Amino acid sequence: MAEESWHEARLIPTSGINGAEEQERRATSALLAVLSAVREYGRGLLKPLGAPAGTVECYIEVPFMLGEKRLYPDGLIRVTRGGRSWTTLVEVKTGANKLQSEQLENYLDIAREQRFDAVLTISNEIPAVAGQHPTKVDKRKVRSVALHHISWTQVLAEAVMQKEFRGVADPDQAWILGELIRYLEHHKSGALEFDDMGETWVQVRDAVLAGTLRPADKGITEVVSRFDALLRFASLRLGRQLGTEVIPVLTRRELAEPALRVQALTTMLCADGQLAGTIRIPDTVGPFVVTADLRANKVTCHVDIEAPREGRPTTRVNWLARQLKNAPDSSRIEAFVAHGRGSSAAELLAAVRADPSALISDPAKELRTFRIATSVPLGSKRGRGRGAFIDSVLNGVEGFYEDVLGNLRSWSAAPPKLRQPYPPTEDVDDSVPADLASVDYSSQDDSPAGSTNDSAVGGSTAAIE
Repeated sequence: MAEESWHEARLIPTSGINGAEEQERRATSALLAVLSAVREYGRGLLKPLGAPAGTVECYIEVPFMLGEKRLYPDGLIRVTRGGRSWTTLVEVKTGANKLQSEQLENYLDIAREQRFDAVLTISNEIPAVAGQHPTKVDKRKVRSVALHHISWTQVLAEAVMQKEFRGVADPDQAWILGELIRYLEHHKSGALEFDDMGETWVQVRDAVLAGTLRPADKGITEVVSRFDALLRFASLRLGRQLGTEVIPVLTRRELAEPALRVQALTTMLCADGQLAGTIRIPDTVGPFVVTADLRANKVTCHVDIEAPREGRPTTRVNWLARQLKNAPDSSRIEAFVAHGRGSSAAELLAAVRADPSALISDPAKELRTFRIATSVPLGSKRGRGRGAFIDSVLNGVEGFYEDVLGNLRSWSAAPPKLRQPYPPTEDVDDSVPADLASVDYSSQDDSPAGSTNDSAVGGSTAAIE
């Protein structure tokens, strides 16, 4: 038998998974075992939940009595440091299985009786707003016990960032974490990616195209919530590739009241047929906006960047064009002038490359900001694959970073240069005593041709031409 058909032995095998119950049990055991074995990963995943930096102990299917019922939470995590102990129950779902309110409320009751700190849920559900739980429970149940949720996408993203970018000190522990990553990336693990826009997607999409969608229509809330979940998934996926924390941007009011965000998206979808959100990537020129236009069948990403504060208008345009060498010719560039309303000019990048003055409507007005936008066709299918809405948004986001945002750098002024003393242009008068004669340059002296001020401006301008 050819060796190509042999399967390499794995620490966490995907073979032998029969049914959802076995899938959940294996995923739970694998994750909790690695949390206790790899110190850096356990700390990184549990710290945001309130756990101290200490020894991590993990258990699976721990039995508890609630009244006359015996219940088995999927897992239990205890972190101990000195005299302090932090404990959470764990409930896990894989595949398309969803968390159940009654089950979570039972575990919250157990945690309260046992004086545990929290209940942690892990599933493929991605809430629209970070920190929000995807399952509704009785608010009275969470007064003394915290309820946390982590998606499998976030679990995988944290594992990749810890191993590939932040680092694991012990080589054996790094290998163990790599085995968990390999397992979660396998389709049999049940740790699925975001792959569905919901049952009401087709109904809402068709109503948008027909111009009949109204804010009170059934299913619109699910669609706008799933769009925000898609942006969170896109952020986690991009962050996993970049090794940094990429997050959707919401206002403070939207974070405090998620219903405001749903209301804003609902109004936008009904009025304009669009869904939009903002994503921030650390160390880039600024957050970028993702707009899915269902009527125009395109997804557009754009970012604003401040223009240089020195140089001629064409010099400032050239400064931007040089940074967009990898951007497609179809990218749209808009120019905004000081004290102006809206953009003063807009052209495709191909035209700007050929003639920088195409973006200058009035040379007397100062260019202050540029907007760069790229668009790709928008899919309409609710799932994943060719022609799907989800894939077109993901491709648009990642392509925009690769072609545009990742290459942009903010302008900064050239540092000032030391002014050199001028040599005497004439012989010193012999009649003047030597101790009174001075040829030192003063800032009050007249500057000769090619003065320091002219040189400084020229130098700064040359730096951005």
